[in-house]
Amino acid sequence: MELIIDRLTKQYKNKIAIDRISLTLEKGVYGLLGPNGAGKTTLMQMLCGVLKPTSGEVKFNGIDVSEEEYRDSLGYLPQDFGYYPEFTAYDFLLYMASLKGLTKERAKEKANELLELVALSDVAKKKIKTFSGGMKRRLGIAQAMLNNPKILILDEPTAGLDPKERVRFRNLISRLGKDKIVLLSTHIVSDVEYIASTILMIKDGQIIREGSLEKIISVIEGKVFECSVDSKTAANLIANYPIINIREESDKTFLRLVAEKNPCETAVVVSATLEDLYLYYFNEGVNKNE
Repeated sequence: MELIIDRLTKQYKNKIAIDRISLTLEKGVYGLLGPNGAGKTTLMQMLCGVLKPTSGEVKFNGIDVSEEEYRDSLGYLPQDFGYYPEFTAYDFLLYMASLKGLTKERAKEKANELLELVALSDVAKKKIKTFSGGMKRRLGIAQAMLNNPKILILDEPTAGLDPKERVRFRNLISRLGKDKIVLLSTHIVSDVEYIASTILMIKDGQIIREGSLEKIISVIEGKVFECSVDSKTAANLIANYPIINIREESDKTFLRLVAEKNPCETAVVVSATLEDLYLYYFNEGVNKNE
């Protein structure tokens, strides 16, 4: 099972939204991490055949994204998940199953199976308009899986969910990644930190870091410092280093920052996290001239 993305590019007039991305994805959960506007949605829409690339190609087991056989292997949850508010969850899944070509009997079987999987069996006969944001997103996952896809693409799947729903959602995605290629995009660091076997960091339409959590964090390991300093020293550090965190204390300013070497006498090295790396790359306006 192999999804090959070869020099994929999308250009709008003078703007390059996706810039020659090449990746090979196999079974597992891939977290596409980047800020809004980085190109996450554009990339996913091309992988789903919704958007035609300017150049490059996407193939799954040798089958091009434009072919019907590719779409038969695909499940997609867009960022803006459309639904019919007056439908019940069960009826909505039956309707979506018919659009995907499932027989009536198979549709009923899959609807019940998936409602159980996403913990919505007890509200199967309730109208979608009564659902919370988290319940709607879980229903979105269910509809994306009706055709038992080998590729599952989820665009900002946890947007707007409360912490409890987010944990439930992450656990579900983690289970699904055992026998599928799951690609989820997000700007929420914890969503990929806990469940993604491979993290893809995207910036300005390019993949800037790729690998396991340990691998991609290694670029700043030993370079993350914490210190509590007076206001004058704090101002100097803020002006010269990428600042991860600032907290005002009684007579000091606590800083967490990235530096090539110890930035001040009181600074101590601490373990780097994915959030440190994310803010290092994506925090606008930081000075990286350590």
